[in-house]
Amino acid sequence: MKKLLALLTVIAVTALSLCGCEGAYEYAELNLEGEYTRELAGTQLNVYNWGEYISDGSDGMLDVNKEFEKLTGIKVNYATFESNETMYSQIKSGGVSYDIIIPSDYMIQRLIREDLLQKIDTSSLSNYHYISDEYKGLYFDTQEEYTVPYNVGMVGIIYNKTLVEEDIEHSWEVLWDKKYENMALNFNNPRDAFMTAQMILGQDLNTDNKSDWDKAADLLKKGKKNLQSYAMDEVYGKMETGEAAIAPYYAGDYLTMYETNSDLAFFYPEEGTNVFIDSVCIPSGALNYEAAVMYINFLLEPEIALANAEYIGYASPHTAVINNQDYYYYGNEILYPKKEDTPKVQYYHDISPEIRSYYEQLWLDVKLY
Repeated sequence: MKKLLALLTVIAVTALSLCGCEGAYEYAELNLEGEYTRELAGTQLNVYNWGEYISDGSDGMLDVNKEFEKLTGIKVNYATFESNETMYSQIKSGGVSYDIIIPSDYMIQRLIREDLLQKIDTSSLSNYHYISDEYKGLYFDTQEEYTVPYNVGMVGIIYNKTLVEEDIEHSWEVLWDKKYENMALNFNNPRDAFMTAQMILGQDLNTDNKSDWDKAADLLKKGKKNLQSYAMDEVYGKMETGEAAIAPYYAGDYLTMYETNSDLAFFYPEEGTNVFIDSVCIPSGALNYEAAVMYINFLLEPEIALANAEYIGYASPHTAVINNQDYYYYGNEILYPKKEDTPKVQYYHDISPEIRSYYEQLWLDVKLY
């Protein structure tokens, strides 16, 4: 239903429609505000992004990469990753040169410290003014030199109302509840998985105290036997089909899953949660910087930002999207909760290499336990 309504919105705004021949994509009549050149036509732009994280033409929606290719003549090579850590390994190894990546805040902080990002001339981005001041100059890029905010989110608990008790406790502890043994999931990445335990323990998510990490690891071990599995993108299939009953995941992805299975519900745990900002960056090894800057400005076009926001289902930092009353998620209380309903939140920060190595080893211990 969401994507059908989103399609109608895109049709109204961009005159996008499906071609009569099956599987074909008909380009939109876009009303662009920026200026785009074809001087780089024939070159390639390598983009590395999260899965399910850009409007891709499915269900008749706007295909952002195809539209950019048509506009500029630049070929977009698009690849996806499941976690910040996977993305980091690829960038660090230098095996493939990417021109665009979209990491999260704490990983951006690490990439900057390790000279793995290059500065973006935001003065050349005619659409940069659409980014809300609330998301500019944050701790990971105080001078607004390396990043352009893309999406905002918080982590919560997704559950199936037909498989769990009606009065489910709004706490991270439900993942440890024996009532949901072999029906609960947890994150298959260390930072988010540790967060679920750290919140229960009342810890600082960025603690440099090894004993804190030890306690969180012990709690994860205690809860492991309760889990069906650890999961990342697999959570979609497991929750949408009812194979699993309860899982922590990102609020925007819950809204996507809900469209497939309306038995799903969501809450932010009372102990608090992680808030994150994913931003567009240009790696230091990028081979097509000018094309990357043009692509970023294209992502900031109001019509493109709206299409992405409606497809992805995350909160947008883009004021033209937030204030658009035709936006499918306009005023959505999960993405844009009222101040009194906003949970306590903490950002992840990049942690010292010593502590990072320590918790990564603990995570291996948890997985092998």
